[in-house]
Amino acid sequence: MFRALSSVNYRIWFAGAMVSNIGTWMQRTAQDWIVLTELTDYNATAVGIVMALQFGPQLLLMPWSGLIADRFDRRKLLILTQTLMGLLALGLGIITVTGVVELWHVYLFAFGLGVVGAIDAPARQTFVSDLVPEHELSNAVALNSASFNGARLIGPAVAGLLTVIVGAGWVFLINAATFAATVAAMYLLRVGQLRKQPRASRERGQLVAGFRYVWRRPDIIVVLITVFLVGTFGFNFAIFTSTMATVEFGKGAGEFGLLSSIMAIGSVAGALLSARRPTARLRLIVGGAAAFGLACAAAALMPDFVSFAASLALVGLASLTLMTTANAYVQTNTAPEMRGRVMALYMAIFAGGTPLGAPLVGWVADAFGPRWALGVAAGSGLLAAAVVLFWMIRYRELRVRFRARVSPRVMIRHAGDGLDRETATRDIAIVEATAPR
Repeated sequence: MFRALSSVNYRIWFAGAMVSNIGTWMQRTAQDWIVLTELTDYNATAVGIVMALQFGPQLLLMPWSGLIADRFDRRKLLILTQTLMGLLALGLGIITVTGVVELWHVYLFAFGLGVVGAIDAPARQTFVSDLVPEHELSNAVALNSASFNGARLIGPAVAGLLTVIVGAGWVFLINAATFAATVAAMYLLRVGQLRKQPRASRERGQLVAGFRYVWRRPDIIVVLITVFLVGTFGFNFAIFTSTMATVEFGKGAGEFGLLSSIMAIGSVAGALLSARRPTARLRLIVGGAAAFGLACAAAALMPDFVSFAASLALVGLASLTLMTTANAYVQTNTAPEMRGRVMALYMAIFAGGTPLGAPLVGWVADAFGPRWALGVAAGSGLLAAAVVLFWMIRYRELRVRFRARVSPRVMIRHAGDGLDRETATRDIAIVEATAPR
């Protein structure tokens, strides 16, 4: 489960990222809270707009950000982006502590973080391949997800507590300080032990080359469609948890932060279970998407705060199983010299769909109630599972047929090996399948 940690460089990176991730979750929680309760009158649409501004630039800058990650030294690039993000958090913290913050200020800083984050995301995602051998890449991706969501166990709860005691501004200032951990980790890495990856050519047409590569890979395309559906309409957790906590159950900042931490329990479990698997497979993406849809539907039906909080652990488990597997599948099945551009497209589709989905889901929460917003998330997961399953049946020749009968002896044929085997059994369902990778 933790085999990637055998690399000293990955251990240094992992430790620095963990500290920074805690600060990031603290800021997200405090930012959503002040928008919802201090700068507006519980306006979920405003929260959705903040999310759109923060993640929208990934969609707009995607072609260039991926090429930058493929062409330049990722370590130096991350030092620059992490420093800039720390300065933005510092600025937001200062104007909030001094009491001059307004809603448009939060919009502006969210957009600034989005622009820098658009450059940071593909570089950070693909930098893992510089730290570990290729056969440990899938494990390292899963452990990164575990780190990010392990921080969610701590960050939101601490942010909720500090927001009540000292105010959201100090949470932003603490987050600014945590970026120093990632920058320090970059300087502590053993540069000589970093794996040298092929760099993108400086010839003309390299932006288009990334799109052409993906166009020739239908398996990657279907994963990207799944990521778009769930990322756009399903992964609006800030809207779901904040409106369910305040509007539906009448709770405060502490309980709001607790919901994100509870969801992170399931998220960490999902990421660690993914880390145990040697490879990422499409069939697990189908299962993760379907489980996410069913878990969101169950959460929408929970009658009280306690049962709703418990259901979020299942939402977290399913969501991270899906996204960690999708991320690892794309990275491990992409040529190294194209990895930055492909992952930029992946991140743009995942996060860039937020400008479309977040305001829409926020409007559904305002107009019909937060339970219906969770219903939208449930539908996105089930639709995504159906898309991948259809593609596997249509193009990977997946065939599953169930025949129930009562017999002391039955014949089982697997189309993959063409062999017949007889076995004694009770009443069973016989499955004949050609299962794709």
